[in-house]
Amino acid sequence: MMNNIHKQVLKKIKEFNTIVIARHIGPDPDAITSEVALRNIIKLNFPDKKVYAIGSGVSKFKCFGILDKIPEGVNFNDALYIILDVPRFDRVDGPKKEDFKYTIKIDHHPCEEKVCDLEIVDDTAASCTQMITEFALETKLKMNKEIAETLYAGIIADSDRFLLSYTSPKTLYLSAMLMEKYKIELMPIYNKLYERPLKERKFESFLITNLKVTSNGFGYIKITNSLIKEFDVDSSTASNMINDLNFIKELKCWAFSSYDENSKIYKINIRSRNISINQVAEKFNGGGHKFASGARLKDEEMVDALFNALDEECAKYKDE
Repeated sequence: MMNNIHKQVLKKIKEFNTIVIARHIGPDPDAITSEVALRNIIKLNFPDKKVYAIGSGVSKFKCFGILDKIPEGVNFNDALYIILDVPRFDRVDGPKKEDFKYTIKIDHHPCEEKVCDLEIVDDTAASCTQMITEFALETKLKMNKEIAETLYAGIIADSDRFLLSYTSPKTLYLSAMLMEKYKIELMPIYNKLYERPLKERKFESFLITNLKVTSNGFGYIKITNSLIKEFDVDSSTASNMINDLNFIKELKCWAFSSYDENSKIYKINIRSRNISINQVAEKFNGGGHKFASGARLKDEEMVDALFNALDEECAKYKDE
């Protein structure tokens, strides 16, 4: 029997002829693949609908699909707005929700506030793409090999190849369903996700070599724009490397900070093993998962304050 909440989402998709899909600012592979896959699923099943997956693009993620620009004259007042992979509306990379007739949220982060008319929130899911996969399979919407590979890429990326604790039997089951039903090819997906130029590997080596580690097991590094220029890497490169420190024995929690000159914001990526960090991040204009969070701060003093707070959490865990 179809899950009632999935039935409601499908009903709304059928009801609207114009659908806009957005996700969080500073997207990762899960956010991009979620919106691209959902757009393509809707267009495949309802070819007459106008469906737009929007947001600022990231060049290295173009391999997962091209995003849309909404044409002038589109009437949001009679459109459906679906936001993905984001717990709060202030982090959505898209128009205001008040512009739309109806809004839906599909998200796997802990619920911070109810922001949409209809919400599917499952913080036990390893990724938003896992939730889109479950929705599509349960509602028996048509998919194809390309869509299945896009979904699988998102699941792999956010679970870090099933290594992270958010991986569940459902994660593995849905991934197996995609593999079996659509005969997806694994190596091209892994190449898209993990192939890196040599300069990025050298940059990663620099980060690990220069990582500062406190006596409490908190590791951190501030990535300056001069470093980005020296290694000739993209400013978002570090955020894609944060999970690579997951198996360093001495680390209980670790964080990278980088400065975005365009938005004048310090971007913080935080990861941990066994230490809850999302509540700390929430105190610093951030949030996320229990062991994977982030924040966006306006000045370096706040970065230092966040790092101190994370070190204190490591100290508490050490004492316990």
